Amino acid sequence: MKRGFHTIMAAQFFSSLADNAVFIAAVELLKSSKAPTWQAAALVPMFALFYVVLAPFVGAFADSRPKGQVMFVSNAIKVIGCLMMLFGTHPLLSYAIVGLGAAAYSPAKYGILTELLPPSQLVKANGWIEGLTIASIILGILLGGQLVGHALSARMLALDFPVFDTGIDTPPEAAIFVLIFVYALAAWFNTRIPHTGVEMRPIPKNALELVPDFWICNSRLWHDKLGQISLATTTLFWGVSGNLRYIILAWSAAALGYSTTQASSLSGVVALGTAVGAILASVRMKLDRATTVMPLGMLMGLLVIAMNFIGNVWVAAPFLILMGALGGYLVVPMNALLQHRGHNLMGAGRSIAVQNFNEQACILGLGAFYSLSAGLGLTAFGAITAFGVVVAGAMYAIQRWHKRNTVVHKDEVDHLLEIARHDNVHG
Repeated sequence: MKRGFHTIMAAQFFSSLADNAVFIAAVELLKSSKAPTWQAAALVPMFALFYVVLAPFVGAFADSRPKGQVMFVSNAIKVIGCLMMLFGTHPLLSYAIVGLGAAAYSPAKYGILTELLPPSQLVKANGWIEGLTIASIILGILLGGQLVGHALSARMLALDFPVFDTGIDTPPEAAIFVLIFVYALAAWFNTRIPHTGVEMRPIPKNALELVPDFWICNSRLWHDKLGQISLATTTLFWGVSGNLRYIILAWSAAALGYSTTQASSLSGVVALGTAVGAILASVRMKLDRATTVMPLGMLMGLLVIAMNFIGNVWVAAPFLILMGALGGYLVVPMNALLQHRGHNLMGAGRSIAVQNFNEQACILGLGAFYSLSAGLGLTAFGAITAFGVVVAGAMYAIQRWHKRNTVVHKDEVDHLLEIARHDNVHG
C-alpha cells in the first residue's frame, strides 16, 4: 500500500470508534431522561438525515479540496454535536449534527482510496478499511457500553476539578465528554494524511447548481449495468445493518433481559463477524468476481429471521458472528466494485456521495418505519422478522436483475468486467 494509507486507516478508526460509542451514550441519555421508546429508535434515522439532505453537496465538497482537510473539518462538526448534547440540546438533534459530520467525512474517507490506489488494490484496501471500521464499531460499542456502565462512570463522575464545575452529572454525559478527546485524536491523524496529487474540482459559485449535477451522477450509476447491481446491494445491506445496530439492543433486552451495557457487548459480536468476513473477502475476492457473492445476502436475511428462536447467549454469540461474517464477505467486494464504477463515471467524491445518499436514504426510511412501529407497539421480534424478509426478498430480486443483465446486455457487462480486470483502463 502507498504512503498515507495507514494514516487514513488510523484516522478512520478513531473517528468511527467515537461515532459508535456516542450512539450508545445517546441511547442511555434518552433512557435516563425517561424519553419514549421511539426516540431511542429514531437516533439511527436522525444520524442518516444529513447524508440524504446534503448528498448533492458533500461529494463536491470532498472533491474540491485535499481529503485530509475535509476529514479534519468533519471531525470538528462531530465535536460540536457532542458539545450540544452536553449543554442540554435534545439528543436527537445533537446526534443529527454528529451525523452531519459523518456525512461530510464519508466521501473523503472512501474517495481518497480511489485517488491513492489502482483498481487491483481496491478490494484489498476496502477489506482493510472495512475490517478496521468494523473493529472500531466493535470497540466503539463496547467502549460506549462500558463508559455508561456503573463501574467506569462512577469513577469519572467522582473526579473533581478545583477551578470550575463541568456540569457533567450523569454517566452518559461523562461518556460523551471523554469521546470528544477521541475525535480530537482522529483530527490529529487527519492532519498527517498526504496530498494525493489529484486535481481538485472547484465548487461552483451557486451551490444549487450541484443539485442537478448530483442527480445526473445518481442516474449514471443506476443506469450502469454493474454500478446499479453493486449500488442496489450495498444500499440494502447498509440500510438493514444500520438499523440492526439498535434492533439488536432492543432484542437483547427482550430475549435475554440485557441492560444497555450488556447488550452493547452482544452488538459488538455481530461486528466481530463482519470484520472476519471483510478480511476474508479482501484476501479471496477479485473485483471482476464481486457479483458472485449475492446469494450470501439471501442467506443473511434468513438468518436474521432465525434470531427470533434464540433465547440463550451461548447460542446467540456464535450465531451473530456467522451472520456478521456473511455480511462482511458480501459488502466488501460489492463496495469496491461500486467505487470502481463510480470513480470511472464521475470522480471519487461525487460517487461516494451518491452511494451514501442511497444507503442512508434506505437507513432513514427503514429507521423511520421501525420508530413508527415501536411507537405503535411493534415488538423487537416483529421488527426482526420484517427486516429478514426484506433482505432475503430484495437480494433475490437483485440477483435476478443481474442475471437478466448478463443476458440482455451481455456485451456491455462483459466490457465493464474487462475494465475491472485491469489497472490502466477506464470506461
